[in-house]
Amino acid sequence: MTQRDALISWWMFQLNWVPIGVLAFVLVACLALTDFSIGAGGLAFSLAFVATYAGVAYYNAKAPHRRDPQIVFTLGALAQIVLITMLAVPLNYVAASFDFPLQDANLYAIDRALGLDGFDYHAFIDQHPVLATWLSIGYRNIRWPMFGIPIILAAARHYERMQEFILAFALALSVTILISAFVPAFGILSLGQTPSAYSNISAAIYMGSHHDLPLVRDGSLRHLELSGLKGLVTFPSFHAASAVLYLWALWPVRWFRWIAVVANGLMIAACPVNGAHYFIDIAAGTAMAVIGIIAARCVNRYVAARIPAVLPASTAAPTMVPVAA
Repeated sequence: MTQRDALISWWMFQLNWVPIGVLAFVLVACLALTDFSIGAGGLAFSLAFVATYAGVAYYNAKAPHRRDPQIVFTLGALAQIVLITMLAVPLNYVAASFDFPLQDANLYAIDRALGLDGFDYHAFIDQHPVLATWLSIGYRNIRWPMFGIPIILAAARHYERMQEFILAFALALSVTILISAFVPAFGILSLGQTPSAYSNISAAIYMGSHHDLPLVRDGSLRHLELSGLKGLVTFPSFHAASAVLYLWALWPVRWFRWIAVVANGLMIAACPVNGAHYFIDIAAGTAMAVIGIIAARCVNRYVAARIPAVLPASTAAPTMVPVAA
């Protein structure tokens, strides 16, 4: 990696605070204008984590005797990922409280028009216990890559891809939550068979969301504890969006590429089963990921175009992030 590559990554890292700031502003506005509240303990713990990691990242970037890009970009990315999820998950609950008409029947009708039926898919998976177990593992795989990807990309020195991933993740998640407010749904299991009808399918994550969504819609759940919040989004599927984002982020790392293919392929395949998603949810989630990736790539090209191919000697100033030896 060249000094120019490090500088592009540094400016991308700086720009990634912009959508995060927008998310923070929107959440604060929602808390001020609605009767939602957030538990102080979980909020303080999350902010302390973000402040510590971001503080160490900036210290390493500025201190002349340090300047290790692996520390700067890994800790900075982890701080940003935690902050994005900390802001977005409560907004997920606020969006669900808009109480627009449920769209389950319409989403299922779209699936049927495409020749797809989630109940048939459930029945097939339930008849294959080993596959059902692997899909359950795959569906729960949404959390660790958010924290593992910065570490893996830093180890492989793909710092620009790391920053693009953070931006694409923030944009895709924000748009997904916005759309979900106008297309609320409980999932396909609300239309027919209950989870108990399937002996080999784990619907624990779906049941958690199913528990909270009615309470948010009827106004009885307004105090939010960050540690106990769940995803309430059916359309678009952010599990599907995450799988596409994770696979794209890790694709340049050859030694990890096929692990990412299998893990994220399982996550997508599990969406209709463990998340009770409609197939159209997966298509929409994939579209959100692609839009986020395209936007992030465009921003990266914009930044790169404004940094000269040959940097002047002044680039060695203490405020710059140098490349590691």
